[in-house]
Amino acid sequence: MRGVFNVIMRIVSSLIGVLMTLMGCVWVLQGIGKATGRMAQSFMENDPKWAVYGAILAVVGICQVIWSNIRQGKAA
Repeated sequence: MRGVFNVIMRIVSSLIGVLMTLMGCVWVLQGIGKATGRMAQSFMENDPKWAVYGAILAVVGICQVIWSNIRQGKAA
């Protein structure tokens, strides 16, 4: 049962990391003013600090995906 839990949590953790990475990319695009459509209608548009925040979030998301897929589950 513990092995199934570890697999499910690894998938959930990877999905959270992917979502963080995608959201960070959107923030970067908005921060540098390259977002289009409804994404361009935001208070973040052309604000460089949001590009920095987005880059940080994207790196954290990538690290989350890597960490969740290389960590080893502890034996009972």
